[in-house]
Amino acid sequence: MMNRPAGGQALTGARGWAKYRVGDFSLDVEWEAEAGEVLTLFGPSGAGKTTILRAIAGLVRPQEGRVEIGGRTVFDSKTGLWEPPHKRRIGLLTQNYHLFPNLSVAENIAYGLSGLDSTSRRERVTELVESFQLAGLEERRPHEISGGQQQRAALARALAPGPSLMLLDEPFNSLDVELRRALRSELRASIISAGIPAIMVTHDIEEAISMGDSVQVINDGRVEAAGRPLEILGQPGQGRVARLIGVENLLDLAVASLHPQDGTMVCSAGEAGLRLEVPLSDVRRDEEVTVGIRASDIILAHTEPVGSSARNRIAGVVSGVQLRPPGYEVTLQCPGVQLKCHITGTSLNEMGVKQGDELWAVFKASSCFLVRDQG
Repeated sequence: MMNRPAGGQALTGARGWAKYRVGDFSLDVEWEAEAGEVLTLFGPSGAGKTTILRAIAGLVRPQEGRVEIGGRTVFDSKTGLWEPPHKRRIGLLTQNYHLFPNLSVAENIAYGLSGLDSTSRRERVTELVESFQLAGLEERRPHEISGGQQQRAALARALAPGPSLMLLDEPFNSLDVELRRALRSELRASIISAGIPAIMVTHDIEEAISMGDSVQVINDGRVEAAGRPLEILGQPGQGRVARLIGVENLLDLAVASLHPQDGTMVCSAGEAGLRLEVPLSDVRRDEEVTVGIRASDIILAHTEPVGSSARNRIAGVVSGVQLRPPGYEVTLQCPGVQLKCHITGTSLNEMGVKQGDELWAVFKASSCFLVRDQG
């Protein structure tokens, strides 16, 4: 991958804040992305994620705010400074790619290099073609190459002028799951290699975790939580965040016993209900708590596993099976609670899972986490 931006300029991060109001919607956020790192903006549709990108790019003008890109201020509401989008040195990649249909792959990549002489322009295009595995496709039009190749060509075009910042608005949305995973790795590697900051919008948890060095959970135009992706999205401790990111199982239980020597505690759903072993926390016996478990962390079995290290093995009856791409969601009615479990199509077929089946839900104590409501 590339190891320098065009022009050889030293790059720093991007940071700023914005307050923007339009109609009933109000945005009030701040952000920071370091050079060579990716900040992911995660949240539901309509939360304001794309509006943040548009404010940074200069496609909307906030009533208040400040935007710094590569050590240069491009917007400051206090001084009235406003640089138009074409002067902000930003690369933009969306799910639609916006390649020019009448231009070849090479011509698309070279589009933003008008400031270079013909030799330098040709060298830069060759460098990018090789970096993004587009050799042999230089003369083809966008409709003559695959979706993955179009994504690579669009990224090469965005990086060609050596932008000070990359903005990525759900760039993998139109691709299938396997291609998404492969291209995510390539995109992250290219951003690190180019040494530029990137801000990416996504509503896919796997994407946010695999791509991001940091994440902000956005909802209703506000930052609900921010930090390392695994800490914020892996086991979210805040109830509002857990619900926003779609933790499938949020169980209202009570602390039955504490086991400090093992670093665990047991939570139950009433005398006859289920009992879960979960990591020890700063709670008291009989205190009511909410325990979160991701559906993907639960394994289903026809019989109770013997000799397993998983501390939680719960019997239940299948009350529903629903398609949840890329697999299925199996709802298991257990004593006192209902558990949602994710399973692949292959496993569903091999196990012959159907409504009314008796199955065991199996998961580790470390897969459970306490969720606390904070506003």
